[in-house]
Amino acid sequence: MKANEIMTADVKVIRPGTSIQSAAEEMRNLGVGALPVCDGEKLVGMLTDRDITIRAVAEGRDPGKTTASDCMSPQMVYCFEDDDLERAQQLMKTNQVRRLPVISRDKKLVGILAIGDLATKTERQERKVGETLQEISEPPAR
Repeated sequence: MKANEIMTADVKVIRPGTSIQSAAEEMRNLGVGALPVCDGEKLVGMLTDRDITIRAVAEGRDPGKTTASDCMSPQMVYCFEDDDLERAQQLMKTNQVRRLPVISRDKKLVGILAIGDLATKTERQERKVGETLQEISEPPAR
């Protein structure tokens, strides 16, 4: 099975200059914990609720003036839409991420693959999803 078969398409994105207050409101309205940050059609980062908490709130930054680009996760981990789910799961495990942007071969965002998608949209994946979630949740080696 391929990533694009179970990913969530038509994902809401934000721009790098979007305030984290607006981003948090959007997350609340959509019921999500992360938003892709795109400059035009190019994916430049991911902003998570944890990024906002750790990189802005904990540092006392003004949420109306702090932007997505100030707080977003600096390293991009993604899979291609035609990647097998095994590869996507391995990327999630290795990088300890619960959400993986899915891009086309011409580097345009086409969706998001979340651990929940793996759990609810695939057959006979329970053991693999459990292993992936366990490895994502383990503290990183120091």
